[in-house]
Amino acid sequence: MSMKSAFTLTIDETRIAWLAIDVPGEKMNTLQSAFAQEMDLILTELESNTTLAGVIIHSTKPDNFVAGADVRMLAACQTAQEAEALARQGQELFARLAALPFPSVAAIHGPCLGGGLELALACDYRVASDDAKTRLGLPEVQLGLLPGSGGTQRLPRLIGLLPAMDLILTGKQLRAKKAAKLGVVDAFVPQSVLLEVAKIWLSKGKAIKRLYRSKVKASTKERLISGNGVGRKLVFEQAQKKIMQKTRGNYPATQAILSVLRYGFEQGFEKGLKQEAKQFGELVMSSESAALRSIFFATTEMKKEHGSDAEPKEISQVAVLGGGLMGAGISYVTLAKAALPVRLKDVNNDGVCRALRYNFDLFEKQRKRRIITKPQRQARMLSLAGGTDFTQFNRADVVIEAVFEDLALKQQMVADVETHAKPSTIFATNTSSLPIGQIAEGAARPENIVGLHYFSPVEKMPLVEVIPHQGTSAETVATVVQLAKKQGKTPIVVKDRAGFYVNRILAPYMNEAGEMLLAGEPIEAIDTALLNFGFPVGPITLLDEVGVDIGAKIMPILVRELGERFQGPALFDSLLKDGRKGRKSGKGFYLYKGKKKQVDKHVYRLLGITPVATYSEQDIALRCVLPMLNEAVRCLDEGVIASPRDGDIGAIFGIGFPPFLGGPFRYMDHVGLNELVEMMRRFADKYGQRFTPCEALVARAEANDTFYP
Repeated sequence: MSMKSAFTLTIDETRIAWLAIDVPGEKMNTLQSAFAQEMDLILTELESNTTLAGVIIHSTKPDNFVAGADVRMLAACQTAQEAEALARQGQELFARLAALPFPSVAAIHGPCLGGGLELALACDYRVASDDAKTRLGLPEVQLGLLPGSGGTQRLPRLIGLLPAMDLILTGKQLRAKKAAKLGVVDAFVPQSVLLEVAKIWLSKGKAIKRLYRSKVKASTKERLISGNGVGRKLVFEQAQKKIMQKTRGNYPATQAILSVLRYGFEQGFEKGLKQEAKQFGELVMSSESAALRSIFFATTEMKKEHGSDAEPKEISQVAVLGGGLMGAGISYVTLAKAALPVRLKDVNNDGVCRALRYNFDLFEKQRKRRIITKPQRQARMLSLAGGTDFTQFNRADVVIEAVFEDLALKQQMVADVETHAKPSTIFATNTSSLPIGQIAEGAARPENIVGLHYFSPVEKMPLVEVIPHQGTSAETVATVVQLAKKQGKTPIVVKDRAGFYVNRILAPYMNEAGEMLLAGEPIEAIDTALLNFGFPVGPITLLDEVGVDIGAKIMPILVRELGERFQGPALFDSLLKDGRKGRKSGKGFYLYKGKKKQVDKHVYRLLGITPVATYSEQDIALRCVLPMLNEAVRCLDEGVIASPRDGDIGAIFGIGFPPFLGGPFRYMDHVGLNELVEMMRRFADKYGQRFTPCEALVARAEANDTFYP
C-alpha cells in the first residue's frame, strides 16, 4: 500500500507487542472498512507469533483513542446486506483479537466510542487515563443504529444486563472513574503512567471469560435476571414499555437493541452476533437512521464554519446585562463551557443575587454528580462578579444584553455600553423578535452590534441564532459565532427579519394549536398528537413553558412586520387577565404542582368552549406542522436562512422538530413536494386560506425539484 498505514506493530525486547493506531491525515482515529486488510495482516502476524508476552493497543494521537467507526462509509451501502457485511467484518476481526493465545490490553486516552469501545471490549483488559478528555460509550443509538461489532453481546457479559442496557439504549458517555465503577474498564490512572500500568495488567495473563468479570458486585436485581428466564422476561417487558413511552415507536433502533440483547441472552453469544449484524444492516437502510446521520454530518460541517470570511477577535472577558433567567443562563454557559470571566449587571441587587444563585445551584449540581470538585466550583464562582453599575465594562470584549423585550430600553442599553465600554466592544443583543437594525438605529458604532438569540433554558438548549443587521461587520459576526461555539452552542447565521427563523416558523404552528383549541379540541388531544408525531413537548405545553406573556408580546410584532397570516386566535388576553402566565406562575393551560401538571379545566370556561375530540390524531399533527413547513420555505426563499441544512438544524435544535425526520426540509423531500402541495391545498379547502402553499414551494414542486440534491 502506498498510503501511510493506520496501524503500526512493534515488538519490544520484553516480547510485548505494541499496536499503535494513528489514522493518517485525520484529527480523530476512526475505524474504516478500508483498514480491514491492514488489520487482517497484523492479526495474522500476531496469531503466528506464539512467543509473545501479550499485546497492548494504544493510540499515538495526542487526545483520542478511537472515536468510533467512520460513519461516512455507511452512506455508500446500497442494501441491508452490504451494511450487514460491514458489521460481520468488524465482528470477525474483533473475534480474532479476543481469541489470541496471549493476553491483550487496551490503553485508552481520550474518546473511546462506538467501534473504538467495541475494539477495547474484545481485549482481555482495559485501562484508561483519568483525563477529562477520556470518554467511553456506545453512542450508535443516536445515529439510529446499534453497536454492530459485538458491543451488544460483549458489554452485557462484562458488566451485566441492566447497566449495559442503559448504556446502549441512551448512548451516554462515561468518564473513566464511572467506567471503572461499572467495570467497563479495569483501572483508571494518570495519563503519564498509562502504558506502564497496561504492562502490569498484561502480566495477569489471559482473562477468564466469565459472565460477569466486573469488579463490581452485581446488584440483587441483576443476579435475579442474569440466571433466571422469568426475571429476564420481566426486565425486557418493562424496558419495552418504557421505550414506547419515550420514543412513541418513532425510533426503530431502540426496539432493535432490545431484541438483539434478548436474543443474545437466550440463544448464546454466536447467534447473538449474527442477529446484531443483521439488525445493524436493516437499521442502516432505515429513513430514521439516514435522517439522524444527516444531522451528525451537518453539525460536524458547521463546527468548521466561521459565519463570515473575517477572522474572529480574541475574547478574554464577557459582560452580561440583565440578571433574569436568560442573563443568568448566558453567564453560566460563558463560565462553565467557554471558561471566560463574566461581569453581570442588573438594575437592582436582587437581580444580581438571583443570577449568582442560579449559577451556584448549577455548579453545585455538577459537584454533587462529581463532575467538578468543590475548589473547581469555587474557582468558577469567583470568575462571576455582579453589580448595579458599569464597573469593569471597559474590560469587556463582548457585552451580551438580555434585558426585557422593549425597543426603547434596548436602544438605551446600546447608548450606555457605548459610553462605558471600549470602542471595539461588541454589543450582542439577545432578542427573540425585535429587528436588530432598529436596536442599532441611534448607535455610534453600528458595526459592533449583532443579534445573539439564545433559547430557554440556555444551559440546555443547543441553538443560537446569530443575526447581523445591514451594518454589522464581518469581524463581529465571526467573533460571536466563535463565542457561541465556545459556549457549547450550534450557531446559525440568520437574516434580520422579524422573528428571525426559529420563532417565525414556530408562530404558525402555535397559532394553529390555538385555533383547534378554540374550536373545542381538548388540550391533551392536541399535545398528545404532536408528541406522537415526534416533538419533545406538545404545542400547548410549550406555550406554558415559554410563557403566555411572551407569546402575547411576540405575536403582534410578527403581524406588524410580516402580515396577517401571523394573526393568531384571541387566547392571550383572557388568560393573562386571569393571571395565567404558564409554568412560571403555577398555572397556564395546565396547573403546576412541583413537577406534576394537569390540564386546568377552568381554561375551557374562561375561553367559553366545550371540549369535544373531533379530529384524527394525524389531522391535528398536520394542521400544526404544515404551516410551519410553509413558513420554512418562505424563510429559505427570502434568504432568512442560508441553506436547507441551516433550516433543518435550526428547527431541530431550536424547537425540537423531530430529529428522526431530519428537519423540515428533509421531511418535505421525504414526503415529496408534489404530494405536500396537494395536501396543503386539501387543508386550505377544509380549514382556511392559511394552508395555501407558498409560491416558492409550488414552483419547486412543478419543477420536480428537491431541497437536497
